[in-house]
Amino acid sequence: MTEQSAGRRVVTNMALSLDGRYARPDDPRDMGWVMPYAVTDVARDHLTSLWEPATTVLLGRVNAEGFLGFWPTVLGTEGADPRDEGFAKWLVDTDKVVLSSTLAEAPWERTTIVDKPTAEVVADLRATEGGDVLVLSSASVIKALLAADAVDRLALTIFPVFLGGGPRLFEDGLPAGQWTLVSQAAGEHGTLALVYDRVR
Repeated sequence: MTEQSAGRRVVTNMALSLDGRYARPDDPRDMGWVMPYAVTDVARDHLTSLWEPATTVLLGRVNAEGFLGFWPTVLGTEGADPRDEGFAKWLVDTDKVVLSSTLAEAPWERTTIVDKPTAEVVADLRATEGGDVLVLSSASVIKALLAADAVDRLALTIFPVFLGGGPRLFEDGLPAGQWTLVSQAAGEHGTLALVYDRVR
């Protein structure tokens, strides 16, 4: 095994539009375009398959505030999908690492705030015991890891909408490399869940 693939696996998950964007051009925080697709069986099952083997979640500050502000409220909600409750419980109970240069302390339990380059943080996590390190929808974190060729598993949910602009996940200049498709699933509304492993 190479040094890159030794230790814990780094798994990234991102929702993309069909035209390759992860956010609207006018309002990056508006995730309304995701919602009709995020509640499909294929999207829920996809997320479940990613968090079950993970023991650490890595987030940027903005996504941490969004995820940790919303998901704990799902617990105990009448009529909540069991997969959503399972994810919410995992997110609350698991170790969280939040990359931030502005947060002094974490407002969430089981959370460590780190102000270091993303690739360094991941190298440190790889050196510890545990399951997968899961990066949830934090574009800046995923981009830094892709640029450092530090992603072992790339999980994508493709939703059949064009956003017509906005930031792209895959920018020019990424290290050349090959990926193997390890799972694919299509679901309601044309939602497509894809998982690729890095060939090293």
